[in-house]
Amino acid sequence: MPIERNSPDRRGYFGNFGGRFVPEVLVAALDELEVALEGAFADPEFWAEYHAVLRDFVGRPTPLYRVGRLPGGERVPVLLKREDLNHTGAHKVNNTVGQALLARRMGKKRLIAETGAGQHGVATATVGAKFGMHVDVYMGALDIERQALNVYLMELLGARVHSVGGASQTLKDAINEAFRVWAARVEDTFYVIGSVVGAHPYPYMVREFQRVIGDETREQCLQRFGRLPSDVIACVGGGSNALGIFSAFLADSDVRLWGVEAGGEGVESGRTAAALTAGSVGVLHGSRSYVLQSAEGQVRETQSVSAGLDYPGVGPEHAHLRESGRATYVTIDDAEALAAFRSLAAHEGIIPALESAHAIAFAQRLAGQRGADDLVVVNLSGRGDKDIAQIRART
Repeated sequence: MPIERNSPDRRGYFGNFGGRFVPEVLVAALDELEVALEGAFADPEFWAEYHAVLRDFVGRPTPLYRVGRLPGGERVPVLLKREDLNHTGAHKVNNTVGQALLARRMGKKRLIAETGAGQHGVATATVGAKFGMHVDVYMGALDIERQALNVYLMELLGARVHSVGGASQTLKDAINEAFRVWAARVEDTFYVIGSVVGAHPYPYMVREFQRVIGDETREQCLQRFGRLPSDVIACVGGGSNALGIFSAFLADSDVRLWGVEAGGEGVESGRTAAALTAGSVGVLHGSRSYVLQSAEGQVRETQSVSAGLDYPGVGPEHAHLRESGRATYVTIDDAEALAAFRSLAAHEGIIPALESAHAIAFAQRLAGQRGADDLVVVNLSGRGDKDIAQIRART
C-alpha cells in the first residue's frame, strides 16, 4: 500500500506499534483486504459514493456547537463536534458505511461485527439493511445486559446478535469470537471491525473512514473563528473517534491533542480500562500496542461504567502518538463521567453517551486552565439513549 503522511509503514506499523500478529488462516484474508483497500482508496468513484452516503443517509456534515451554560464553558469557548446527531446516534456509522462499500466491492455477502456499547453493532446492522447484506453481531453477555436497547435495535434491523461468554463477557471476548468466526468463513464474510484495533490494515482503514470528523472540524473552525483549535479532546477506548478528529491536526504542533481514557474506579485500584496509562506493551487482537496485562502477559479484566471504553487495549496509532509525545492521554473515572453526563444534560439539553461524557468531564477540567483566546473542541462521539437504564439504576 502506498506510504502517505501519517500512514503505517509497509509492515503495518506506526512507529513501534501495529503489525500483523494473527494465525496463518487469516493471513490470506488480510492480504485480500489490503489489496482491495488499496484499489478502493485510489478510486475517486469509491470516495464519491462514500461521501454521498454520508451526506444523504447519515446526515453529514455534523454541526460544531458552542456550549453556553455548561460549567467551564462560560468564559472559554468550548465546542462540541456533534457526532451524536449522525443517523444511528454515533460516529460508528462513518466507518461501517466505508467497510460495507468495501465488502460489496470485494463480493462479500455477509458482514460480521463485534460490539461493546452496541453502537457499532447498530451501525453495522443499519448498513447491512441498507445494502442488503446478512449481519451477525457478537456481543459480550454482560454488555447485552447493560445495553438491552441496542440489542433490540440490532434485531429490529435484521441482524442476529450472538451472546459471548468468557472471563469478562465484554468487548474483548466479543472480538475474540468474531475473529474465530471470520477465520472459518473468509470466503463470503467480511469482518467489520469497529475501532482502530486489530491487525494491519484495520487500524489504518478505520481511521481513514473516521477522518471525516477531523476534516469537517478543521474547516468549520477556520470558517467560523478564522483559526484552529487550541485543544482537541476525545475519549479513547479502542480509539477510532479520537483518531478521526485528531487526524486533521496531527501536523499542527500548536493544536494540543488529548485522549481521555476510562479510569473506572481509579487507576490505583486496578479496576480500570486505561490501557495507555496503566498498561504495558504487548500484543492483543493482532497488533502490538499497550495492553492491560499481568507481569506474565495475561490480559487483565477491565472496569468502566462505559461499555464502549471497557476494553483492555488501545489502537496502535494511539500508542505511537503517546510515545512520540504528539498526544497526551489522561483518565476520567466513573464518578466524574457520570457527573459530566448529568451536567451536559441539565445545562445544555444534550444527553451524551457515557463514552463521550469522559471527554466532557476532562474538557470542564481543562477549561479552568484556558482563557477566552483559546478554542477547546470536544468530539461528542455519541448520544446517551443507550445508557439511560444504567443511569437510572444508579440514581
